[in-house]
Amino acid sequence: MSAAPVKSLADKAAEYGLKPDEYDLIIRRLNREPNDVELGVFSVMWSEHCSYKSSKIHLGKFPTTGPKVICGPGENAGVIDIGDGPDGTKLACIFKMESHNHPSFIEPYQGAATGVGGIMRDVFTMGARPIALLNALRFGDPSHPKTRRLVSGVVAGIGGYGNCVGVPTVAGETNFHRGYDGNILVNAMCVGLADADKIFYSAAPAAGLPVVYFGSKTGRDGIHGATMASQEFDDASDEKRPTVQVGDPFAEKLLIEATLELMASGAVAAIQDMGAAGLTSSSVEMAGKGAVGIELDLDAVPQREEGMTAYEMMLSESQERMLAILKPGREADGQRIFAKWGLDAATIGITTDTGHLVLKHHGQVVADVPLAPLFDDAPLYDRPWTAPVAQPRLAPADVPAPDDWKAAIVTLMSAPDMASKRWLWEQYDRHVMADTLEDSATGADAGIVRVHGTHKALAMCSDVTPRYVQNDPYEGGKQAVAEAWRNLTAVGALPIAITDNLNFGNPERPEIMGQIVRAIEGMAEACRALDFPVVGGNVSLYNETNGVAIPPTPTVGGIGLIADYGRRADFGSLKAGDVLVLVGETVGELGASMYLREVLDREDGAPPPVDLALERRTGDVVRGLIEAGVVTTVHDLSDGGLVAAAAEMALASSVGLALDNESAVPDHAFFFGEDQARYLIALRNDQLDELDAAAGGAGVAYLIVGQAGGDEISLSGAGGLIAALDLEDLRAAHEGWMPAFMGD
Repeated sequence: MSAAPVKSLADKAAEYGLKPDEYDLIIRRLNREPNDVELGVFSVMWSEHCSYKSSKIHLGKFPTTGPKVICGPGENAGVIDIGDGPDGTKLACIFKMESHNHPSFIEPYQGAATGVGGIMRDVFTMGARPIALLNALRFGDPSHPKTRRLVSGVVAGIGGYGNCVGVPTVAGETNFHRGYDGNILVNAMCVGLADADKIFYSAAPAAGLPVVYFGSKTGRDGIHGATMASQEFDDASDEKRPTVQVGDPFAEKLLIEATLELMASGAVAAIQDMGAAGLTSSSVEMAGKGAVGIELDLDAVPQREEGMTAYEMMLSESQERMLAILKPGREADGQRIFAKWGLDAATIGITTDTGHLVLKHHGQVVADVPLAPLFDDAPLYDRPWTAPVAQPRLAPADVPAPDDWKAAIVTLMSAPDMASKRWLWEQYDRHVMADTLEDSATGADAGIVRVHGTHKALAMCSDVTPRYVQNDPYEGGKQAVAEAWRNLTAVGALPIAITDNLNFGNPERPEIMGQIVRAIEGMAEACRALDFPVVGGNVSLYNETNGVAIPPTPTVGGIGLIADYGRRADFGSLKAGDVLVLVGETVGELGASMYLREVLDREDGAPPPVDLALERRTGDVVRGLIEAGVVTTVHDLSDGGLVAAAAEMALASSVGLALDNESAVPDHAFFFGEDQARYLIALRNDQLDELDAAAGGAGVAYLIVGQAGGDEISLSGAGGLIAALDLEDLRAAHEGWMPAFMGD
């Protein structure tokens, strides 16, 4: 049998995802060819996942500063000021969203679980205790043979990890579409709390400081995970299972406590979690940000497998690991804390003044490369892009009304995207830590977690409407930000800032790059108009299989502050006799609507335009009414329009309602249209004057559309009664789809 041919370094570079010109650039940066270890280090640091080489130019369009922003993009997570704590100290909220898309498709349980673990490390490595988790999940068509297994594995992984660590999962969203058949999306978000004067950063402050590894041992799992996350899939993607990490939530819990105690001891000079690209990215980023060098002795790295090479140790993405730079003479303090929590730990290196990454193994130097080209001199591409083709705007007359209104409403409310996700929520511990006030199961547009010891609460949500972005990336990008702002407003929170997760296909295709550019520009415009800056996030590209891209999915994670959680709103507190009022203007936008897709089997048309000035005025009126205690029942209008919002309100409250169209808008456009900047609110007759004063003063339109009561949902128009549905029959359809799909 002949021996396998020996691969050249150029061949290995291509295998690792480096283009020929990128490999040539490495040679020019080093003035020589790299060795195998150095090539591995370059390949992960220059991967799309770590370097953002296709998107960085456009990410600069986002507004990233504001009066409440303490730390914007560039660190592990964003940091915002949320005012005084119980003892007068200033408090900060630290939050971030990241993707684990590729790993979750290959190995759904571990992919999703380690996504949760990784996003928590991004937050507590800056000094925050995690207080809440969110997730945004996109699966393929329910009829696809892989979908059910992927849903089961991902949900179990999220619940298994988050529940064991003891952090509540309070909000999120779950969509199904054939566009995700070959590449699901798993976006995880974590929110934490810290003292504003005790934020920890990753930049190494000086040379001569000890570099300490602590956490779990390093194994061979996850090697080249960052590279895999920067490549599109093909028919052989299942063979990439070895690049998926394996998580241990109990080790993560110990790591949280040890990290926070180490920080409290005053021993930490800089700290970084080991996420994508593992020990490589953490050491390079700490030294690069501090403009120092770093030397590591890989013999000292705690290892759980025999005979690990330098290449394997540097590229492993084993979970639950941290890298800290300690202040001089504080190693013993660190070791005491690590021993207390039963964690492996070792001093594995020192910061230097060389500006180089130097790696030693078995007494030999196995890598010696300048940090600059690794850290801040990766190739940046201004990739060519083509403007997305504009979809025509659909007038109500372009879209037929349903032949059977009752059947149309049942179809809409039991569609995979619209049906209750109770089956999913019930696998998550939503109330551990005892501070959750509202969550996905209670009937609110955002999760709400109180700030312990105060009257404040943080509201949080995750939003994007991929079908809007598909049909018009610019308006869809605007709408994603506006809907997050609106969901926070609907619970009474003042929106402060966002994180994002930009999920797209292959940026080397001009039509995909056009989606990326226009979506970012739309998001940036909305962020500026709504004073809703971007403080961090993640870009996940190459989400496609065999050349077929996912729908463009720029997910927005929003954070808002409720000054007094006694004055908040949900949509599950409707009472018989309440008057239903539609706040905002309705013209009947049906393009790219849920009605169009689920009832008429069409996905065409321009999405509803987003008037950001109107969005702001309308939201400020609604939030003011909540803060004044006038309104406690509020639901924003989004997927499915007025019918869906009213049905969800009735089902969450177990109270029927009657809706009446007294406008000039055709009935089907009035009830199913998805016009933006709208809220459905409920109040008593004697509160209408307060609504009128607030709306009139701001120039915001409103319309009384119905009344609560009874045990059915009825719709009436110019011709009289259109449809009447028994509330419990609708509940059975709404809540029955997902258990039936999952076989429960």
